[in-house]
Amino acid sequence: MPVFQVFINDRTSNVFNILFASLPSERQYYAPGVPDSFHCRAFPKASIHFAYSSCALTWLSEIPKEVLDPLSPAWNKGRISYYGEKNEVSNAFSAQFAKDLDSFLKARAEELVDEGLLTFIHGVEPNANKDTSKITLPSFELLGSCLVDLAKKGLFDISKVDSFNLPKYFPFHDELKALVERNQDFSLERMEILDNPPKRLTNPDPKSFAMFMRVLIKGLLQNHFGREIMDELLDIWRKS
Repeated sequence: MPVFQVFINDRTSNVFNILFASLPSERQYYAPGVPDSFHCRAFPKASIHFAYSSCALTWLSEIPKEVLDPLSPAWNKGRISYYGEKNEVSNAFSAQFAKDLDSFLKARAEELVDEGLLTFIHGVEPNANKDTSKITLPSFELLGSCLVDLAKKGLFDISKVDSFNLPKYFPFHDELKALVERNQDFSLERMEILDNPPKRLTNPDPKSFAMFMRVLIKGLLQNHFGREIMDELLDIWRKS
């Protein structure tokens, strides 16, 4: 049997000790951690045989500047995600995603050996007409409403909400396929739509979902709005 070395890569803010503690003690492979952005090079040239990314690319490297600019048509005032009636907002997020994906693919192409393989899982929108005004993400929309409510209560200025957007983007299926095919470093060997997750994961009870979201985006919220609002925010989010 060959000796496998599995490099675990994530941003430096990831708690690698928790990850390492969850690995099986009798594993038949070596597993070092590589704390670095996956949007750029993280490994030596031609050193990786197989690269795998699971949903990481839904996180953008940065928020598009125009959605935070009050003078821009893409200003996303009062909202924290790109879903809505303003095409300028969704177009800005789409352009940032295309830029990030291109950087990701170029970096992996440098790191992979000849005939190396890259596999990644990414959430997509199936809506063929690319109309984001008809797409909703209730959990994040509710979070935005809760933040506005806390601003109205005087916990922070409403401008804090206007200057906050979640750095997440889910492309349309055809959009993702076109971006991958446009890249000159890889050939698309296979693309398929996976089965939806179980209902208990897509429709959890409010308390469980609030706890899950607290782990997922707690750092983003704390950095922008402050640690002191977290308990009240998650409480009203869970009760809404």
